[in-house]
Amino acid sequence: MGLHLRILLSVVTSPTGELMTATTENTTHSHAPVAQAAQPAAQAHGQQHPIKLYLLVWGLLFFLSACSYLVDYFDFQGYLRWFLIVLFMLLKAGLIVAVFMHMAWERLALVVAILAPPMAVLVLMAMMAWEGDYTNYLRVIFFGA
Repeated sequence: MGLHLRILLSVVTSPTGELMTATTENTTHSHAPVAQAAQPAAQAHGQQHPIKLYLLVWGLLFFLSACSYLVDYFDFQGYLRWFLIVLFMLLKAGLIVAVFMHMAWERLALVVAILAPPMAVLVLMAMMAWEGDYTNYLRVIFFGA
């Protein structure tokens, strides 16, 4: 049985030892020049963003950082201070993720898969803070602390 298979393999193999089938003949000979010609063109047309975009983002990050420092300079206090600091921080993080991590050019499913868990955590943290305030309020009313 092994001898018959060896004879059969010698009939269907090429001189280089590759199996000769209809699909390998067609793909190796007819499409090779097209694939080789298309490869340098694809490399030359890689994802290139204009330098203007990066300079604009850099300027916006600089402006948002200056605004967050101005919050301390003008001595804002309380919830306004923390709201502004968190707002500027989230805007800067959003710009960095969108442009420098290329999320602005990704599919919507990937964006949702990456951004939904942190949003869920923020919602849960807000719910815990609200519940903590409510619990503290009830303790002050009933225990007079």
